[in-house]
Parts: sequence; C-alpha cells; structure tokens
Amino acid sequence: MSETQLETLIGDKLRERGLRLGLAESCTGGLVGHRLTNVAGSSTYYMGSVTAYAYEAKVRLLGVSWTTLEQHGAVSAETVTEMALGCRRALAADIGIAISGIAGPGGGTLEKPVGLVWMALSAADEVWTRKFNFDGDRLAVKEQAAEAALALGIEYLEKLAQ
Repeated sequence: MSETQLETLIGDKLRERGLRLGLAESCTGGLVGHRLTNVAGSSTYYMGSVTAYAYEAKVRLLGVSWTTLEQHGAVSAETVTEMALGCRRALAADIGIAISGIAGPGGGTLEKPVGLVWMALSAADEVWTRKFNFDGDRLAVKEQAAEAALALGIEYLEKLAQ
C-alpha cells in the first residue's frame, strides 16, 4: 500500500466507527501525525500527538514511570504500553498508538540494535504491543515505523468490524 492509502484508510475506518486517535511518538518525531494531517478532514478523528523524545517528556507528558524507564529503557514493550495509555488520557482519544525505537545510526547495542522499534496500541478493551526490526538508515527506519504504526491501527479497527 502507498502512504496515502494507509492514511486515508485509517481515517475512513476511524470515521466509520466514530473513534478518535491519539499518538505518542518518540523515534518517529511526529511523522505519523504529519502523515495523518495530510488528509483533509482528519481533525474529525485525529486528536493530536505528543512527541516525547526525552525521558523527562515521557514522564511529564505521558505519565510513563521513571521505574519503567530505568528498568526497561525507552525502547521496550513496557514503556510503549505506558506511552499509549498516557496519550489516550492526555488527548481524550479512544485509541492511542505509541512508538519508540532506535533509528540510528548510533545508539544501538547487542540487546537493542539500530532499527529496533516497539509499538503499543491502547484501546478501552485491550493493549497490543509489537516489536519490529527495521533495516536502513535513520530516515528509512522512521518511515518504516510510521508505516507500521498506521498498519497497526488499521489492523485493530478491522478486528473491531469482525
């Protein structure tokens, strides 16, 4: 699917169900929000995003606990879960999607290599987490992560329709 198709598709599905989406973006730096707002009328379903790059921003703006960050790091299932819950609360959204990863070129370790991205989707009924390992340079990792975040939202919305 092309970028435009994913942005349009998630918007159509959110609008059909009367649901609102909020984002918590770290490694994507607002790229998912940028893509969503490229679609005319997205203000009817897109509440906004919190771009929380630093630990302090994750704690203050999204309610991520220092303990979670210290024990698991920013790029972990535990942290993105708290980010997704926090953005739902902060933005009064029905669905929250959070993204945190290591875009590179530096910052990777053996345990958490460059290209590692964790995502979480939080809704009233459940929380999903997903782990990805993307290839390429910094921009490629960010673009793949944004694409995967939109696809994750679509997957959840399609599950609701079943």
